Amino acid sequence: MPIRISNVRTALEVPESELPSRIAKSLGISVGEIERWRILRKSLDARDSHALKYVHTVEITLADEEARLKKWSKRKLGPVKVDRFHEEPFRMPASGSTPLEHPPVVVGSGPGGLAAAYFLAEQGYRPIVLERGRAVRDRIHDVREFDEGGPFDPESNYLFGEGGAGTFSDGKLTYRGSGPDVRRILQLFADHKGKPSILYDHRPHLGSNRLPAVVKSLRQSIERMGGEVRFSCRVEDLDIVDGQVRGVMTSSGQIPASVVILAIGHSARDTYSMLRERGIAMEQKPFQMGVRIEHPQETVNRVKYGSTHLEDQIGAADYSLVASGEHDLFTFCMCAGGYIMPSVSEPDAFCTNGMSLSKHDSPFANSGLVVTVPLDQFGSRDVFAGIHLQQEHERRAYHIGRGDYLCPIQRVDDFLAGREGSGIPENSYLRGSINAPIADLLPPFLVEAVRQGLPIMDSRWRGRFLKEATLVGPEARGSSPIRIVRDQESRQSPSAEGLFPVGEGAGYAGGIVSAAVDGLRTTMAIVSQYASFS
Repeated sequence: MPIRISNVRTALEVPESELPSRIAKSLGISVGEIERWRILRKSLDARDSHALKYVHTVEITLADEEARLKKWSKRKLGPVKVDRFHEEPFRMPASGSTPLEHPPVVVGSGPGGLAAAYFLAEQGYRPIVLERGRAVRDRIHDVREFDEGGPFDPESNYLFGEGGAGTFSDGKLTYRGSGPDVRRILQLFADHKGKPSILYDHRPHLGSNRLPAVVKSLRQSIERMGGEVRFSCRVEDLDIVDGQVRGVMTSSGQIPASVVILAIGHSARDTYSMLRERGIAMEQKPFQMGVRIEHPQETVNRVKYGSTHLEDQIGAADYSLVASGEHDLFTFCMCAGGYIMPSVSEPDAFCTNGMSLSKHDSPFANSGLVVTVPLDQFGSRDVFAGIHLQQEHERRAYHIGRGDYLCPIQRVDDFLAGREGSGIPENSYLRGSINAPIADLLPPFLVEAVRQGLPIMDSRWRGRFLKEATLVGPEARGSSPIRIVRDQESRQSPSAEGLFPVGEGAGYAGGIVSAAVDGLRTTMAIVSQYASFS
């Protein structure tokens, strides 16, 4: 059984390749006795800014592990800790016996859809992935053209297209859970042009510039294993007969299928409408809404690192803050060295989000500043009330932006004083900005939460959080205000056998990894029930 070595500390400049020699020295063995090693976890101990250390947990394999463990248990090994280590491997269930006449259809190519399709293809089910937007290479061109002032394309933008909204997100791969399926997802990303370090970094991050390559590589693997990906193919209806899915109607024609995975993302509002017309059970769900706050990255660095320019060693500083109140205000999707970008999926509406490249080299830092909107603030018991709330404020923002997707922006001190202010502060939004009263873009309860919470956060930064900060908004697409109901065990909709809601759009995830894990778990349920084509 492998051995786990914990609390292996190194200075920042020590390369990971030296870990075996450091471990061998601590254990009193030669490097040659370590047959195999890998990092399980790596984090930064920043308690002393003048003596930063990386802290590693490492798995090693030795020829005579039991004897070594007995010996080490009788002596002090300094700061390192040694124990036996067993990691439960990931196992896909055996294929079921129910035959499939047609390949499963996966609707959407975001993290949930891609993960589901990959593992279905790996197991011989030959899935068909339907993506309403364009391939990532074409999508990048469309997004850049929009940023430069070009027209908005409702099917190829920051939210729709290959990879879903995650392709142009910050690329954070944090996830609260753990286990074999989470490790399998991280390994999947690492194997498809991700960084090996995402398997063990405490806060793994890919960056928006790396995500397109990961997405494309995953699609190519799906196709090599017998799957198919169709772009510019929007699902417009479901064929349901006697409570059983029989296929999907698309902008390119009908596709027969008795298994359909719905991985539509949180902004496919037209698909939600179609589902309601088909009688698919849905329910309201609390969601995050607020603004995005931006600072000079230099300010964040000095608050976090002091006078020592640690950004040269460990990169741009980030932060996480919470201000408790009637409605807790908290930072969300903090993008160090990042950019404000438009989270827009339909014409005549505007919403913000953030992203950063892997180098975090923008001179700005931005973060969502949101509250969780409870159901009693939706204004109605209609299942679409949350979406209507989003749309109301997104349309206001669009019109304030002169109908050209300009980003409403306001200095924080003007917002708190209730004055409009003047001039357009420097910011990272590429298409162009306009000075505007941000309070006009939020529900009253949310304006109050932001006004109460900002001074609390400022006190945590000893008066430096608000001084140079600006607000943009609204920030309304952090999560879906709708949940597509599914059975906990079968993972199918109770309204239609063979319909499997997945990911953020279904209301069961809140990030890249959680959506992908949800797609994997649904694939496991499908595999255990249905026979493959291999």
